[in-house]
Amino acid sequence: MSIQITRDRSAAMRHIIHINGQAIAADATLAEGGEGSGASPHDLYDAALGACKALTVLWYAQKRNIPVEDIGVTVTRDDSGERAGIYRLDTQLTVSGALSEEQTAELLRVARKCPVHKLMTEVKTEITTSLSLSSR
Repeated sequence: MSIQITRDRSAAMRHIIHINGQAIAADATLAEGGEGSGASPHDLYDAALGACKALTVLWYAQKRNIPVEDIGVTVTRDDSGERAGIYRLDTQLTVSGALSEEQTAELLRVARKCPVHKLMTEVKTEITTSLSLSSR
């Protein structure tokens, strides 16, 4: 899979992220020289965790016939220790449906094991970066 990010020259720092035919705007905050016209890279990182938890819980509930009607996730970031190597994300799931205590506990266990949660906490990510010059 390949994700393409292209500059949107209509704004100072705005870029458009292209994923599977979808477009998502990314921008820096006003304080960082952008216009705040899109999600910041940190926002996207945090949102990936929340979206993964919501999708994982819903998928699991559907597979197990657990009567989940709706799911919402709030991700709260504490980046005050980021420069010291600590980046904290608090995820709060809100689930509606006629759920037993056992089902609620089961869904919480599943949410804690979503693939992005594991990726962020258990997997070593290796990144390579290269740069090529284009003639414009």
